[in-house]
Amino acid sequence: MKAAATSQLPKHSLSLPNLLTYARIAAIPVVVAAMYWQAILQGGLWLRWVALVIFIAAGITDFFDGYLARTWDQQSRLGRMLDPIADKLLVASCLLMLAADETIKGWSLFAAIIILCREILVSGLREFLAELRVSVPVTQLAKWKTTMQLVAIGFLLCGEAGDSVLPQSVLAWRWKSGEDLIPLANSFGLVLLWISALLTLYTGWDYFRAGMRHLIED
Repeated sequence: MKAAATSQLPKHSLSLPNLLTYARIAAIPVVVAAMYWQAILQGGLWLRWVALVIFIAAGITDFFDGYLARTWDQQSRLGRMLDPIADKLLVASCLLMLAADETIKGWSLFAAIIILCREILVSGLREFLAELRVSVPVTQLAKWKTTMQLVAIGFLLCGEAGDSVLPQSVLAWRWKSGEDLIPLANSFGLVLLWISALLTLYTGWDYFRAGMRHLIED
């Protein structure tokens, strides 16, 4: 009976690459909880560091799960399905929390909307093409786009906590607006967020164009 149950498990379901993917998914509610505690429940800035450290650890697993799966020949359908889902859940959750605490606001909300809409569009396109047994490989530019998103979110998560530990020599370089200083971490994160949004538009169109022929034929 136990052997029969084991045989039904997907191949390599408990391999290290898949365990790293599971860990990335498990990290999402922890990051969200830390951000909620700090921003909504008025917790200390140290919670931003907690969220950032866990987010960085989750981002590192994004590299190693794929690398180890290829190196150790432990690639599986389960891993290929969960890996992009974990990435999208992590990015979407953080963007929503950053919008909720108004780290992302005003015109920058459109950058977040572009990123989220693109992920939904590509996911739907991939699901449709999968039914036709057509695979759409991840391009190198799309990987850079994901990396840019993670770096941008990292700076935005850091935010005020990061500015509070910057050396005075660096603070002196910050632009002045009246008596207030524009926060460096947030500003840099928002610039990177817009760059990643532009890359998101391009790669989204690239995927859509790749699947257009199959959409027309259907």
